[in-house]
Amino acid sequence: MNHLQTAQSVLNEAFGFDSFRPGQEEIVDRLLAGRNVLAVMPTGAGKSLCYQIPAIVRDGLTIVVSPLVALMNDQAAALEANGVAVACIHSGKSRENNVMDWRNVQGGDVKILYLSPERLMTERMLTVLDAIKPGMFIVDEAHCISKWGTGFRPDYAALEHLKARYPDATIGGFTATADATTRSDIADKLFGGDGDTVVHGFDRPNIWLGVVPKTQWRNQLMEFLETRRGQSGIVYCASRRLTEEVASFLSENGIRGLPYHAGMSNEDRQQNQELFMSDEAIVMVATIAFGMGIDKSDIRFVFHLNLPGSMEAYYQEIGRAGRDGAPADAFMIYGLDDIRTRRQFIEQDSSEEEYKRKEHKRLDTLLAYCEATQCRRVLLLSYFGEEEAEACGNCDVCQNPPTLIDGTTEAQMLLSAVVRSGERFGANHIIDILTGSSTERIISLGHDKLPTFGVGNEHSKLFWRAFIRQAVAGGYLVIDIGRFGGLRLSRTGRLVLKGAQQFYYREISNPKTTSRSARSESRTDDFSDVDRELYQRLKRLRRELADERNVPAYVIFADRTLQEITREKPGNLEQMSAVNGVGPKKLEDFGKLFLDAVSDHLNAADDASASS
Repeated sequence: MNHLQTAQSVLNEAFGFDSFRPGQEEIVDRLLAGRNVLAVMPTGAGKSLCYQIPAIVRDGLTIVVSPLVALMNDQAAALEANGVAVACIHSGKSRENNVMDWRNVQGGDVKILYLSPERLMTERMLTVLDAIKPGMFIVDEAHCISKWGTGFRPDYAALEHLKARYPDATIGGFTATADATTRSDIADKLFGGDGDTVVHGFDRPNIWLGVVPKTQWRNQLMEFLETRRGQSGIVYCASRRLTEEVASFLSENGIRGLPYHAGMSNEDRQQNQELFMSDEAIVMVATIAFGMGIDKSDIRFVFHLNLPGSMEAYYQEIGRAGRDGAPADAFMIYGLDDIRTRRQFIEQDSSEEEYKRKEHKRLDTLLAYCEATQCRRVLLLSYFGEEEAEACGNCDVCQNPPTLIDGTTEAQMLLSAVVRSGERFGANHIIDILTGSSTERIISLGHDKLPTFGVGNEHSKLFWRAFIRQAVAGGYLVIDIGRFGGLRLSRTGRLVLKGAQQFYYREISNPKTTSRSARSESRTDDFSDVDRELYQRLKRLRRELADERNVPAYVIFADRTLQEITREKPGNLEQMSAVNGVGPKKLEDFGKLFLDAVSDHLNAADDASASS
C-alpha cells in the first residue's frame, strides 16, 4: 500500500470521511513525500486534516506550532475524539499534566505535539527535541511569521531558525490569508524557499459582499440586523470602547450582543466565546482579538463597523461566516474617520519606511475595493492572484451597478478649496468652505473671503462628505497624517485641478443596508430538507456531551455530520458508521446515544400521527 492509500485509509477509519475535499490530497501527498509545503486554503476548506493525516501516517513525532492555547486545546480534543494520540504543553495546564504529556512524548506514545512558538523556541525545549528528532514541523496560521502579512506576531519570527537546526525535518506552513508577497516571505523564512507553495482558491461564493458609506451607524446596524434576528454573527469594531458601546446598544434593543476584546479578563473572554459557540442567536461584538481558530460553522454574517486594516485582514475576518456552505453576508460601513484612523495606525506601527509604504498601498487597495464600480469578488480575488474570476452576481455592485457621473467640475471646486486654504485642513472645514458656512473658525481664518467660499452650496454637506471620501479612495486627495489629518492634493489630483484629467464619481444616494443579491435570496438552502426538530434534538445532545467533556461542540460531531444523520436517520451502528464524520472511535463513544435520539424522535412522531 503506497502512502496515499494509507492516508485514504486513515481518513476513512480514523476520521470517518469517504474522500478528501478539493485540494487536500495534493498537500497530504507532498508532506508524506517529505516536501516542504506552504499551503494557502480558504477558511473552512479543511486545512487541519492536511497535516494531521501525514502526521499520523509518518514515522516519528510531528510538532504543530499554534498561536493560541484555546486553538491547541480544541484541535487536540478533536483528535483525541477520533482516537489519535496527541499532546498539548502550554501554560494553561497544570505542571503535572504537562509533565505527563511530555513523558508520553518521550516514550513515543504521541504522534502530534502542540506547542506555542514561545515554548518551542526556548533553548531548553529545542535541546530535548534534538534527542527526539521530530520528523515534521507544522506552522499553523503561518501568516503570523511575515511582517508583510496581516497579524504579524514577533513570537513567530524565531521559527525561521527551525530548518537550520532540523535540516532533515519536513516543514509545513498553513494559512488562509496571504498575498503573493507574503507567501514568498513565509516560504523564505520557513524553509529558505526550498519547497512548494500550494494555493487552493480564495473564493467563498456563498458569502454576499456589500459596502456602504457610514452615516448613522446605529441605524445602519439595526437595519441590517432586523431581518437577521436569531442568527449568529460577528460585528467587528476598531476599538475596545466601541466594542463595549455596541454590545450594550444591541442588548438594549433586544439583540443578545456580547463583547470580546483584549481589555477583558481571560475568564470573561472565554465565557463569552463559549456562549457564542454554543448558542445560535448571539452576536459577538469584537475587535480583531476575536476570530483566529473559531470553528463555528453557522455564523450567518460578519458586519464591519469600521474599516479593516487591509484586504488580507478583511478576507480573514469575513471568512468566519458561512463555513457550512450556506448563504452568509459580509457587510461593511466606513467613512473618512476610518481612513484617517487606519493611516495613523500605520504611521505609529513601525519606524521602517518601506513597511509603512507597503501598508499604505495595502490600504489603498482596500479603499478601491470599498468604492468598487465593478464586481467586488473580482477585485478581491484578483488581489490574491486569481485573475480569471468572473462577475459573481452575489455582491451589491453586481446587484445594483453604480451610475458613474462626470464630476470634474465639483472635483475642481473641492481641490481648489483644499489648495487655497493651504492643504492643511480636514474634510469638515473644507466642506464648510464649499457650502459657505460662516462658522467662527471660517471667519477667524478669513476663509469666508476665499474665491471658493460657497461655490458648492447647491450640494448638501452629506453629498460633499461622500464626494471627498471617493476622492480620497481614488487617490486624488491624501490624508496627511503628519499634519494632523489635513487634506492635500496628490499628483493625479493636481492634474484634475488643471483640467488635464477628468474625475468620475459613483452616484451619491442614501445607502441601503438590507439588500441582498437575487441569487442569494432565491438560492435554495442546502439544508432545507433537514427535519429541523430532529436536528435541534441532536444539537442539544451534542451540546450536553461537549459540556460533560469540556470541549467545543464540533469535537463531538460537525454540523454537517448531524445534518446527514438527520437526513439518513440510521437505525443501527452499521448504518451510523456510513455517515461522513463518524469514525470508529466516535461510533464507539457516541453512536448508540445518537441512534437512541433518532429512534425516540421517530417514535414520538409515530405516536403523534397515530393519535391524530
